[in-house]
Amino acid sequence: MQTAQKNNVLRRLKALIAENSQALQAANARDLAACDSTDQALYDRLKVDANKIAGMIQAIDAVMALPDPEGTVLYEHTREDGLHIENRQVPFGTILIIYESRPDVTVEAAITAFKAGNRTLLKGGKEARHSNLLLTDLWRQALQDNAVDPDFVQYLQMDRAQTRIMIESGQPHFDLVIPRGGDRLIEFVQRHSAAPVLVSGRGNNFLYIHSGADADMATAIAVNGKQRLSVCNALDKILIDAQWPDLSEKVNALFTALKQAGLRIYADEALRQWLPEAHPIPGARMWDEEFLSENIMLGQVPDVNAAIEAINRHSGGHSASIVTADKAIAEQFQQAVDCAAVYHNASTRFTDGGQFGLGAEIAISTQKLHFRGPLGLSELVTNKWFVNGDGHIRA
Repeated sequence: MQTAQKNNVLRRLKALIAENSQALQAANARDLAACDSTDQALYDRLKVDANKIAGMIQAIDAVMALPDPEGTVLYEHTREDGLHIENRQVPFGTILIIYESRPDVTVEAAITAFKAGNRTLLKGGKEARHSNLLLTDLWRQALQDNAVDPDFVQYLQMDRAQTRIMIESGQPHFDLVIPRGGDRLIEFVQRHSAAPVLVSGRGNNFLYIHSGADADMATAIAVNGKQRLSVCNALDKILIDAQWPDLSEKVNALFTALKQAGLRIYADEALRQWLPEAHPIPGARMWDEEFLSENIMLGQVPDVNAAIEAINRHSGGHSASIVTADKAIAEQFQQAVDCAAVYHNASTRFTDGGQFGLGAEIAISTQKLHFRGPLGLSELVTNKWFVNGDGHIRA
């Protein structure tokens, strides 16, 4: 497909989503009715309201405006004998996305894969079945209306056993698989898939408050990090420098702000002397957990080196932030912390394809091959060498 045809499909999809907004919310209401509403994180991921629909439409607009990476020449060379060599970006082929809860992935992940020239197989969770089926119908209509094979985007209605067989057999065929879910799903796919696996791993994101931090800024960034509980860029752990001036006063102000935000606060023994209301940490394993809930943990560290060591040992490699007025310390932290996104004086909630100017994202990768962080159009292609001659043979 040429870029114009791809954009025409996306433009039609955008119009169909807008026209079917009420039907989509009605389908989603059927999914929500079967959901445990006391599970706030699941309910938030599953819900499709007017704001989420507006977000889908905004993502489509952004992806339409981005350059098409397919066919981009990365390298070009003509030998003395006239043999012409090019390295171009090409689609992976077919991308399988396995995801849970979030119906907006059916749009935002698929539009990214589509504009990069890839076919897409979508395997959503049963909890979002009605929402996903309606969105897939809109996809198929947009494709058909622009003379494109409607199976370019397919939704797979499979149970867990059938999904396992698909992963192990590679049928239907896929060239890349992106599991977006818990550790068990990711580990299974990595262990059994014949196709390459792009890991969209857990969050467990950290904020380190350095001794040179502004207290009001640190508090605002911490609270913002828990603005939404169910997202992978949410904040889970806060490390506080033992040398922060007026430590007791500032820690208590931070605790009060987190409590007012409705969070359940755990603290280590060093901080509980100042925060008797905080829950004790039940065990060391809690430092490794991604919460996706109202839980947040506070711990004290002696210096930046200890903070870096703790983050690299416990985090999911997603996002970490430092609050400090010392730019040299911030640079040390950002260089040494082994995460996909490292922040200075900013919230981890910005780790998002839309916020990074990518339009949308198919996932947030926490592995180092072939890319880390939000994956947009430019990361959903591979490369191929095109060599053109005129009867050339190698001597």
